[in-house]
Amino acid sequence: MADMPVPEIGREGPLSGIKVVDLTRVLSGPFCTMLLADMGADVIKIETPGKGDPVRGQGDVVDGLSWYFAAFNRNKRSLALDLRAPEGKAILEQLIEDADVLVENYRPGILDKMGLTKERLGALNPRLVTTSVNGFGSTGPYRDRPAFDFIAQAMSGFMAVNGVEGQDPMRTAPPIADLIAGLYGAFGTVAALHGVTRSGGGQHVEAAMVNGLVSMFAFVSAGYFTRGVQPLRTGNDHPVAAPYGLFHTGSGEIAVAPANDKILAKFLEVLGLSEILDDSRYATNPERVKRRAELRIMVEAKLEADDAATWIDRLNAAGVPCGRVQSLAEVFEDDPQIRDQEMVLEVEHPGYGEVRMTGFPVKMDETPCVVRRPAPRLGEHTDEVLSALGYDADTIREFRQRRIV
Repeated sequence: MADMPVPEIGREGPLSGIKVVDLTRVLSGPFCTMLLADMGADVIKIETPGKGDPVRGQGDVVDGLSWYFAAFNRNKRSLALDLRAPEGKAILEQLIEDADVLVENYRPGILDKMGLTKERLGALNPRLVTTSVNGFGSTGPYRDRPAFDFIAQAMSGFMAVNGVEGQDPMRTAPPIADLIAGLYGAFGTVAALHGVTRSGGGQHVEAAMVNGLVSMFAFVSAGYFTRGVQPLRTGNDHPVAAPYGLFHTGSGEIAVAPANDKILAKFLEVLGLSEILDDSRYATNPERVKRRAELRIMVEAKLEADDAATWIDRLNAAGVPCGRVQSLAEVFEDDPQIRDQEMVLEVEHPGYGEVRMTGFPVKMDETPCVVRRPAPRLGEHTDEVLSALGYDADTIREFRQRRIV
């Protein structure tokens, strides 16, 4: 894959000059801080000496490097620090004094137990933005429960509306609760940083996995609030529109999304089924939803007369959104749009070679996201960070001997 785009190293981003102390691990928090780092923030990842983030040993590990870890910890520096030792805590507080942001994804109350109460943090740095990414939020009866993506998908109602009616509820394959919480955490952090420029004071930001999923229900929650009933699981069929979904052609399935009456008319015209709209049984969307099975038979009878590629060309030319269900190999290796958008990066990791990972979904023309540094080795930047805090080489050596760093 030598022709894949290689990231530019060393360019500043829009958050250049923002310092982030990162106490997160696994995924939701590291995704949040990765987004900040991709935008140019200096993220110092605090890790336990000798252990580090648990994800360092998870996923596909190649020659000792987890590509899962590498993909979510790019653009960060690693400081291995024992936060149980008084000296370790003192170092952390020094970092906080000069930081713009502190991000953590502990259970609520853990920072307080560490002595980093809201009052203490405010005394250390009144301009500090603190961001918590957690499972259920810091208040309420579930605040102390352990949470993972799968549990958030189940308890948010998200699983209950995914899948096919009559079968088990279905989770999404990617850890969507983790990722949405991390995304909201980063969004809230940037908004709070803007607030600092106006008020001069920091504030606390919180993003919970369950809340993030609940916020994403869109027409599903609107339908529940309107009718007060649990929606049926419709699989690949759209819950509130028909015909809309995955349809068989003469050479496989295609996804078609006639999202409104105008697009539906174009779809039916291409298929030679325009007369359907003159039939009172199918003239309105509510009636069509009731008879989606009948419509599927008519639509697929036309689509099966030709191959998927031909229909995709015809429908796109007519302005009907459609596409094939692609495998990851087709997306990451073959898709020209993904290639053009640089959504696959090859990042050189010293000692490990090139690591492939997904690219940047946000494009900025003046200060684009770039990979300035690969995911760090555990404690790779310990000396660098401590030296910047004023510790001399002898003190750092002593800290290392005592396993404080």
